[in-house]
Amino acid sequence: MASASIPPQPPTVGFDLDMTLIDSRPGIHACWVELGARTGTYVDADQVVTRLGPPLEEEMAYWFPADRIPAMSDLYRELYPTYAITGTLAMPGAREAIEAVQAAGGRAIVVTAKWEPNAKLHMKHLGMEPDAVIGNLWAEQKGDALREHGARVYVGDHVGDVRGARRADALSVAVATGPCSAAELTEAGADVVLTDLTEFGEWFSDYDGR
Repeated sequence: MASASIPPQPPTVGFDLDMTLIDSRPGIHACWVELGARTGTYVDADQVVTRLGPPLEEEMAYWFPADRIPAMSDLYRELYPTYAITGTLAMPGAREAIEAVQAAGGRAIVVTAKWEPNAKLHMKHLGMEPDAVIGNLWAEQKGDALREHGARVYVGDHVGDVRGARRADALSVAVATGPCSAAELTEAGADVVLTDLTEFGEWFSDYDGR
């Protein structure tokens, strides 16, 4: 007698934050403008928000000498709750994407390069309720957290997110809503490329978890 097949368990799905779940450009722009004003340093905030994704210290290196980067990063993170949270918007389909995973019995987690306390402030302000928020991780580092939480899918907008998914042996689902084009994400090895998260629900409904 053949044994009954065991249905796949509901998956854990990881999501990147900036330009995947949230459009943080207005808030980050305001925060960099304030940082420039307080330090008397020229910062092209319009340029800054075209490069979202990598760790803060990488962006700081465009504007400050190496010996000032730690202090300026601390000041930026201190300013962030006041200047960056309220101006940030949810990306179209973001809430629905998290809820689709949870409604299927899965876990939705956020894995981001952003400083974790500020990432959690964004979720609270926008009324999103992921099962966990893990911050301070970039590219392949994200893969370690994804593996630790058993994530089988990672959704992000940057080629660094594709590398993180690969590190975790997770399916890489990319959204072309950030600094990387659909072609760049495909070339980097994304398994699935969506226009934005409004397409995630339909894709996820067909995903069998294997």
